[in-house]
Amino acid sequence: MKTLISNIKNLFHFNNKREALDKIVKLVFLLATIISASFIVIIIVFIAEEGIKPFITDNNGIGRVDFWKFITGTTWLEGTTFKSNLYGIGYIIVNTLYIAFLSLLIALPIGVLTALFIAKIAPKKLSETLRTIIELLAAIPSIVYGLFGSGVLLPMIYNLAKSFGVQSPGGNSVLATVFVLVLMILPTITALSEVAIRSVGKEIEQGSLALGATKTQTNFKVILTSAKSGIFSSAILGIGRALGEATAVSLVAGNSRTGPNFGVFDITSTLTSTMLQGLKETIGIDYDIRFSVGIILMIVILITNRGLNYVKRKIGNVDVK
Repeated sequence: MKTLISNIKNLFHFNNKREALDKIVKLVFLLATIISASFIVIIIVFIAEEGIKPFITDNNGIGRVDFWKFITGTTWLEGTTFKSNLYGIGYIIVNTLYIAFLSLLIALPIGVLTALFIAKIAPKKLSETLRTIIELLAAIPSIVYGLFGSGVLLPMIYNLAKSFGVQSPGGNSVLATVFVLVLMILPTITALSEVAIRSVGKEIEQGSLALGATKTQTNFKVILTSAKSGIFSSAILGIGRALGEATAVSLVAGNSRTGPNFGVFDITSTLTSTMLQGLKETIGIDYDIRFSVGIILMIVILITNRGLNYVKRKIGNVDVK
């Protein structure tokens, strides 16, 4: 804190107009940074204040929620419906990670190959058209993806399950949720991967071709290898969106009350869908517990991002000599 105050004081000491302008600009940047950081702190404090209530209060006679059972439980009961404090999100955490990583597993190779085609293979006019389409897909609101999943994907999955002799409740399932998330994160992965691929130096590509490598070998073994860092960044942002999506997921997941659910035709639930479906209340344990879920969601996202960044540092950075 003393260092911060000292730095702020130094900003107001200058000897000439050029130095004054430079320090004023630095002060503007500092204020912008403080404001941005303040929003993060305010959000965390607000969610934490509301989310801790179910564990330290009597919840209007229902009783305190046991924190250990909360994060490890396999059953979720609405307190206002059953007069219960049995909220378990252990299975929901597993469902969330399972769905997010399954979505990434499908979307990442498709997105990277699409980006490679747009950046290095497609003719210029086709490349520009495809890039515009990807940008439009990225701009579509999540509710539209949810409605598409509800109106188009659910009947298809219901009929698919029926053909396998499996009962699917209206098509709501893990598979529907994964498909919707793949559609949502695919534009992000594609756009960022394309930027990473285009940033690879021409001399690297030309050097590979000059050494006798084919165009395909150069694209896969040289260009994609050189763009690994950017591709990993696209994966991190993609899985971040998958973990944080609520509206579209709520329309197709089915809101499972027990779990975990690994069958592709089983209904499921995620941390975000659980939060969204309970915000119809404004007071009481059912309202407060959603903020508790929000705390866990932020921790899950933080740990996931740190893990992916660790992998990125280990194998994502490539030095090309």
